[in-house]
Amino acid sequence: MMKLKPNQTRTYDGDGFKKRAACLCFKNEREEEVLLVSSSRHPDQWIVPGGGMEPEEEPCGAAVREVFEEAGVKGKLGRLLGVFEQNQDRKHRTYVYVLTVTETLEDWEDSVNIGRKREWFTVEEAIKVLQSHKPVHAEYLRRLQLSCSPTNGNCILPTPPTNDIYPHYGTNANTPSTGTRWTLPTDRTAP
Repeated sequence: MMKLKPNQTRTYDGDGFKKRAACLCFKNEREEEVLLVSSSRHPDQWIVPGGGMEPEEEPCGAAVREVFEEAGVKGKLGRLLGVFEQNQDRKHRTYVYVLTVTETLEDWEDSVNIGRKREWFTVEEAIKVLQSHKPVHAEYLRRLQLSCSPTNGNCILPTPPTNDIYPHYGTNANTPSTGTRWTLPTDRTAP
């Protein structure tokens, strides 16, 4: 069963990709626990909340609206993690943001209308449950693992950053601390 709201208009970019927006919703700034919601089509599967952008809507506004509708949470919108493309069956281009949850509603639009559930997962667990049926969603979290912590803004990298549009900011526990230290610009936005 396809969930389509009566007033919903799908929007596409110049390349014919459906424009979507989503948020990785975290319990706190440490970004260790992420909120997933049950899929409307497959209630036994978990997904990252997100959906289509409406005409004239900014990606960040769409992301916040979608997580409010699907997960019943509000919060502080953080950085744009990246823009992810899906080409196989449906052409999607999804702007994925980080959101720190500050408010959780008991009842929300999708829980009342379609019985959608939500649950907190560690990032590792979330990757596991998403990997089989939503590999693109698992990819959001893998990108997160490569990105910098917003709390310190510092990355320790064995090599300097690349200059592509969405550099893979990388740091992890195994990176030697002898690498190049650099700081992300705070106002970085996607083109």
